[in-house]
Amino acid sequence: MLRHNAVRTVLLASSMLSAAPLAAQTKDGAAAQPAPAAEDTSHDIIVTAQKRSENLQNVPISIQALGTKKLDELNITNFAQYAVQLPSVSFQALGGTPGTNVIYMRGVASGGDGNHSASLPSVGVYLDEQPVTTIGGNLDVHVYDIARIESLAGPQGTLYGASSEAGTIRIITNKPDLSHFYGRVDVEGNTVAHGGQGGKIEGFVNAPLNDRMALRVVGFYERDAGYIDNVAGCRSFLPEPTSNACTATNGGIAVNNRAFVKKDYNDTEIWGGRAALKIDLDNNWTVTPNFIYQDTRSHGAYGFDPKVGDLQVQHFFPEYRRDRFIQAALTIEGKLGNWDVTYAGAYLDRKDLQSSDYTDYAEAYDNLYHGAGGLAGYFYFQDNAGRTIDPRQRIIGTDHFKKLSQEFRVASPQDERFRVVAGLFYQRQSNDIHQDYQVTGLADNLSVNGHPGTLWLTQQHRVDRDYAMFGEASFDITPKLTATAGGRAYIYDNTLIGFFGFGRNPGGNYTASPYNAAGSSRTGFIQCFTTSGARLRDVVNGSPVTLLPAAVDGGPCTNLAVYAAGAGLKPVEASGQGVTYRFNLTWKPVHGLLFYGTVSSGFRPGGINRRANVPPYQADTLTNYELGAKTTLFNGKVRLNAAIYQQDWDKFQFSFLGQNSFTEIHNGPNARIRGVEADATFNSGGLSLNAAGSYTDAKTQQNLCLFDDPTYVCANTGNGNLVSAPKGTRLPITPQFKISGTARYTVPLSFAKAYGQLNVAHQSSAASDIRTAIYETGTGNIINPAAELGRLAPFTTIDLAWGLEWTRFNVELFARNVGDERGQLSRFEECGSCGQRPYIVPIQPRTIGIRAGAKF
Repeated sequence: MLRHNAVRTVLLASSMLSAAPLAAQTKDGAAAQPAPAAEDTSHDIIVTAQKRSENLQNVPISIQALGTKKLDELNITNFAQYAVQLPSVSFQALGGTPGTNVIYMRGVASGGDGNHSASLPSVGVYLDEQPVTTIGGNLDVHVYDIARIESLAGPQGTLYGASSEAGTIRIITNKPDLSHFYGRVDVEGNTVAHGGQGGKIEGFVNAPLNDRMALRVVGFYERDAGYIDNVAGCRSFLPEPTSNACTATNGGIAVNNRAFVKKDYNDTEIWGGRAALKIDLDNNWTVTPNFIYQDTRSHGAYGFDPKVGDLQVQHFFPEYRRDRFIQAALTIEGKLGNWDVTYAGAYLDRKDLQSSDYTDYAEAYDNLYHGAGGLAGYFYFQDNAGRTIDPRQRIIGTDHFKKLSQEFRVASPQDERFRVVAGLFYQRQSNDIHQDYQVTGLADNLSVNGHPGTLWLTQQHRVDRDYAMFGEASFDITPKLTATAGGRAYIYDNTLIGFFGFGRNPGGNYTASPYNAAGSSRTGFIQCFTTSGARLRDVVNGSPVTLLPAAVDGGPCTNLAVYAAGAGLKPVEASGQGVTYRFNLTWKPVHGLLFYGTVSSGFRPGGINRRANVPPYQADTLTNYELGAKTTLFNGKVRLNAAIYQQDWDKFQFSFLGQNSFTEIHNGPNARIRGVEADATFNSGGLSLNAAGSYTDAKTQQNLCLFDDPTYVCANTGNGNLVSAPKGTRLPITPQFKISGTARYTVPLSFAKAYGQLNVAHQSSAASDIRTAIYETGTGNIINPAAELGRLAPFTTIDLAWGLEWTRFNVELFARNVGDERGQLSRFEECGSCGQRPYIVPIQPRTIGIRAGAKF
């Protein structure tokens, strides 16, 4: 810990930390003048959503932007905080741990996403020019010295590609500034109701090195206090008469969590930095290499168990997550003649390590198989001496993401009547997946082969490749009427190879029983490929057999692959190609008034199911029909923007935990999403008001069947099919109403400027699961997963701030979530049959703090 603190101190000191609340930009990422420069009174926001620098009010798409000034005023440092202010954005927190959010926009959500082997995201995330979208959770970039965050709602598949089916979020950093040396440092301390104390130190320095080179360095350290308690509890397993006894009295197993009881269990530390170097080669060409490193260390659980108590859990194994990433990027901008030329390339390396308690699985299955004597009677949780052991599991998981992206594009002069943006894009992303479900003391011959104590192992290598060429052209039919047409031709190629499943008892050349601790004869090692190309299950007969070596290091063998004679094992592959499009007509009848109509499309690539009896899932597509208006009145003091849309989501990808809590991905029915988005801003004197809201009505157009049925009738033809969600079911996760608003008033005093700020946010309720009927494991009874998991309750939060600003210093008192609302970000269960313990991921309880900053 001392070594880590020393590193952080050196990082912060070396960067002369600072990130001023900068005014809206006049050039992409260019910093506003620091103190003591005159205050920027312009309210224009310049965005680059269409790969050009344009005034927000002149961009004919639905877009919200939070500039540097707004981000600082709202004290935003992470994704969850800025998502509150973006009405089109919703998300599902996978356990609630930072960096595990799955992002959705405009209701394009079926739930169940985020598994490392499942669907790609439907919302793209960009850091400057580079995509940083990853499976299993967003890259939660620390927000400091950020020029703006852009939220582009609706399909952005023309300019942004496969993972922008429903929209795109862009994080634009402030760029090095050649004008002069300046910087800032900010500190904060806070205390969380029902929890501990936290704080942060952040800063940046901008340093011109000569008349053509400038360096900008950012550093930060943040500690978020915990507020969920791991309280004392016990679990007991059959033949014990109850499930929560602390002492075994009937020959069963009883355990307690005494070693892990802790108050304020879920604290997080985040530290890192960014560096960017701007080099003007001449008056036309600029090269900007940049680098970012971030390390997030989380402890404990971020969801609480309402059956235990408010902000409380009873967990029995160590819980933590470390998420660190490095990205090196290069942007080259210049001109060929009067055309703009841009190259953007990046390499991202992200590693995470996580330990999770999985006791709920043992509790659930002990009850489900109660009639057979529970886990002790139905399964084989035994040690090497044949004695029944504690059946609880702990999951150790790692992911290693690597992403290489490159884009080259050209743009004709923006002031010409006919304008073109065109380019080429390539992306390769890979993930080394490791999931180890451990049972302490499990017998060697009941474990995954070569992994004593491992009940289930996932050891896989996934690669997703994207190739595209894109273009968009605009033509001014008249000075007030513009037509735009664009398209993107794409190819995707996704592969997966490795091992997943249980082990196989090696006795008798793999014929001895029990086969493994689960007694499974069909999943895992038994499906591995032999040297003849056949699977072990097809040739096992008591005779010696030789397996092909593991294709992925760390696996016992390979059961997820395709065997080709003469070539050996190849990854399972899903590929496809197609075209997305965008057509837009924009009318500007008078200055400050813009109307537009858009038809656009987006897609998400198909992929592979690991179960042999579940076919690959196909790409899903989204078609968007949108009308919008943007108004700027009274010399920019008033802005009012609105859009109304309908989106048709065809054969949407739907992920869920199937048999044995194993993820399956299917193509569901079609869905129709209708909605309205609006935002308004008023600025006059010292008063600033803004509000943004959305209404989303997202429903299925046909039945969602438990088993695939192209007719959507879900007829039971002997396979037990049933209607899992009837036609007209509302899609989960996204609230029907979401709105936020801020009022800020600044008063000049004789010695400083004083201000007060009020921020209010509200969202309505939403379902956590789309399914209303499935079969329960073990019993075959029909249960309602949506009711079992529970709805996300509506909530309203109020934030307050009071502060003073001097020329070079500022100080602020603030209170977040003043009413201490227990707003629900998501609900989840540890396994597909763990309905006995639904968890709630809450917003942070009431937080009161003080922050101060100094410019230099």
